[in-house]
Amino acid sequence: MTDSTIEALNKKLDRLIEAVARLAPPPVPETDLGGADCFVWQADPGYLEPVRKVNRVDIGLIRGVDRVRDILVDNTERFASGYAANNVLLWGARGMGKSSLVKAVHAAVNASAKLDLPLKLIEIHREDIDTLPKLMALLKAAPYRFILFCDDLSFDHDDTSYKSLKAALEGGVEGRPANVIFYATSNRRHLLPRDMIDNERSTAINPSEAVEEKVSLSDRFGLWLGFHKCSQDEYLDMIDGYVRHHGLAIDPETLRAEALEWATTRGSRSGRVAWQYTQDLAGRLGKSLQD
Repeated sequence: MTDSTIEALNKKLDRLIEAVARLAPPPVPETDLGGADCFVWQADPGYLEPVRKVNRVDIGLIRGVDRVRDILVDNTERFASGYAANNVLLWGARGMGKSSLVKAVHAAVNASAKLDLPLKLIEIHREDIDTLPKLMALLKAAPYRFILFCDDLSFDHDDTSYKSLKAALEGGVEGRPANVIFYATSNRRHLLPRDMIDNERSTAINPSEAVEEKVSLSDRFGLWLGFHKCSQDEYLDMIDGYVRHHGLAIDPETLRAEALEWATTRGSRSGRVAWQYTQDLAGRLGKSLQD
């Protein structure tokens, strides 16, 4: 072959190699666990994405849930210090600060506890629950301790991924790594629709066994922390806390009247509603809210 023919073949081979390389999946990014205290689990391709700025509020601004707050802080402090602690299910009324409390407690424990290494918070999305074993395998050899956090955890009628969660939490041969704990929030105490449980009861040969299979998932959580609708006084206390924290100047009587009207138009009182009113008030006053 002539030199020109060889050169033409080499160019074609180079283009072929480039095309094949583009078809190959990108390499999995390296996870630097020391680079941040919070991460989001990206199940595909399977790495931890650091969160530099976490969306959370100070624990002192979460009102109306003092009892469950203290229990969660105590459980988290024990786990962060290397002692025995329980998986936690935070369930109940919407907008009462379940997910906010998890993030706030994580920050408070890292700020106050004398830890050799910071406690890490990893959020896993509901749709990625079946990849929990893969994530735990990644974490078990790390020197840090981890809270795995799933917000708004629940399962639909034809969803069987709850079985993966059961095995990952307590039921597998290997079990949950000692440096990992699981926190979840849900509006349901048993994480499954009531009509799903009722249907299992009515159609099963042994109804009690079918129901046991469904509700045993929540038994994997040693702590059930219930969040209930707040009273009017608790709702107003939440707003007072936000207004003072962000330095919003408003007459107390006007604040009370507006806050109650806001709750009436929303049809509920909760921490979320209090925060939404605070955002509206700050905007009307021409103020930005502090981080």
